[in-house]
Formats: sequence, C-alpha cells, structure tokens
Amino acid sequence: MAARILLPLMLFLLGSHCWAGAATAAGRQLLQARRAGDPNSQVKFDFSPFLIEYKSGRVKRLMGTDVVAASSDALTGVTSRDVSLDPSTGVAARLYLPSFRTTAKLPVLVYFHGGAFVVESAFTPIYHAYLNTLAARAGVVAVSVNYRLAPEHPLPAAYDDSWAALKWVLSSAAAGSDPWLSQYGDLSRLFLAGDSAGGNIAHNLALRAGEEGLDGGARIKGVALLDPYFQGRSPVGADATDPAYLQSAARTWSFICAGKYPINHPYADPLVLPPASWQHLAASRVLVTVSEHDRLSPWQRAYYAALRASGWPGEAELYETPGEGHVYFLTKLGSPQALAEMAKLVAFINRD
Repeated sequence: MAARILLPLMLFLLGSHCWAGAATAAGRQLLQARRAGDPNSQVKFDFSPFLIEYKSGRVKRLMGTDVVAASSDALTGVTSRDVSLDPSTGVAARLYLPSFRTTAKLPVLVYFHGGAFVVESAFTPIYHAYLNTLAARAGVVAVSVNYRLAPEHPLPAAYDDSWAALKWVLSSAAAGSDPWLSQYGDLSRLFLAGDSAGGNIAHNLALRAGEEGLDGGARIKGVALLDPYFQGRSPVGADATDPAYLQSAARTWSFICAGKYPINHPYADPLVLPPASWQHLAASRVLVTVSEHDRLSPWQRAYYAALRASGWPGEAELYETPGEGHVYFLTKLGSPQALAEMAKLVAFINRD
C-alpha cells in the first residue's frame, strides 16, 4: 500500500521524465525487496517445463491443466463419460466405449496417463484424443485413470490411486454396478497400459497384482509400457555415468516422492530387482515401446532385456520408433510413425 502512495507522490514532486524513470526504478526495487520476503514468490523447486513450487507451498503448473468434457466423439464414434471413484480423494476415471459393438464382449484396457507424476490428467485434450482413437481402433472398453499428482500428493499416492482404480474396474464389472464394464467388458482380456509415468505405474501395478492377487481371481493378459519412465543408477547408457544428470534425476525423483524412496528404488529403477521378483509380473505378455531420441531409452531397452533374462514365463516384445522423442505419439497422433505404433499396440491387445 505504501509503495502505491509513494510512487505517484514522487512523480508529482519531481515533475521530470528523467526523475520519473528513477522513481519507477526505485519503486521496482521496493517491490522486489518486498517480494524477497514473500514465500509465494520464492521458488522452492523449479521443475520446468512442468511446474514450479514456491516456498509457501503454492504450485504453479506450466502445462497439462486444460480439460475437455466427456462426449460422443464425432471423429471416432467413441462415447466417453466420467466416473468418481473416491470422492474423498478426488480419484476418478474417464470411460470410453466404441460405437461398433458385436454380441461378443470387448477387451478392457485400464490406462494411466503420463506427465512425470506431476502434470496432466485423464481429462486433458491430449489424452482424450489419444484414448478416443485407441478405443476405436482396438475395440476396447477403456478406463483412463485420473490419479492424484505430486508434489501435493507424492508417491506412492499415484500407485495407490491406480491400484484402487484397478480394483474398482474388477468389482464394478463383477457386481454390475457399471453398465459399460458389466455389459460390454471381457475381464478375461484385461490389459494395463500407460505412457511415461503411466508406464511406470502400469509396471508397478502388474508387480503388485502378482504379489497380492486380484479380486475374483482376475488375471492381467497384457501390459503395454509406452516410453515408460524408468531411470536410476543402473549402469546403462551414457547418462548413467554423468554425475550432473544423475544428480538432477535424483533431485526430481526425490521431489516426486517427497524423499521417501531413493533413485535406485525399484519404483524408479526396476533393473535393481532380483530375477526372482520379475516372476511376480502378473501378465501373459508385455510390450515395451522405445523412441530413439528419448533420453530414457537406455533404461527402457534394459528393462526389456532384464525381463527376458529373468526367466519370467511370459512373452516380451520391444517396439522401437526411429527419429522420434519421448511420447511423440501423443502430439503427433496422426503421423505415420504414431499410426504405426498404435497399430502395434492394437495388434498386441487383440492377438489371441
């Protein structure tokens, strides 16, 4: 308030453009000095291009905040609707149902969005478009999970929310409480999929399903890890020997989980798992996609190699896209490379 009064008064008394400029500069310095003690303006953690957290606890997300409503999509013919899974936490899901349906039931795909565990949602335009297209091409009932984000809800919140969503899918189909899942969904063809952080979630849920089991004896037929978010201190790729990169990766991971898990924890780096632990991966087959220019690609390829070498009894597939970066298929949905990758995913889901 004092600064607003002081500046006009100085300009009136000095009566000079030169002095007015000096007064304005002085005002800016005063404002900056005030802000220096304002925790709402002091940066605690800069996680650009995703978000900035301030010392007050305020979080400013820089992307992935736009939302679109569920709808009947004119382009694909897919209908979507939103469901609240847990009002106390805000966990929800968007369900997708393709227009072409036969008397036979459809595979059920539970999808986890990416965004480094800190941005995006099941309702953002980019994921709404991707799930509409995937549901139409694969002919699946898709459930896109809206889990809570860090840093307000650090890991393991996203894992626990996603696990609760998976259990909701199973119970709703069995009890008939969700008409789409009960009427059209075939839980003998249950798939998990996700990109980036969502791929990380899908992997960790498949492990948890093998360790704890699923309601009603349900089984996961396949898991699709699309450019999954894996990294750590395992000696793979050039970045694994770059101290600056490792320090940055450890800091961001610590931010995501509020320091609860080190960067070499299996949540972040499955390569530290002993071979026996891979046996818990509860799926008949796994698809791992890798984009050539993705900085995480060494860990993704190493994940595929470790899975195959572990003695896990399922079938593992690796699909690589040359010349593209991390999760390119979300922003280049209609490109030849993205369409080819989606065709691979569709075939993975629909293969007997």
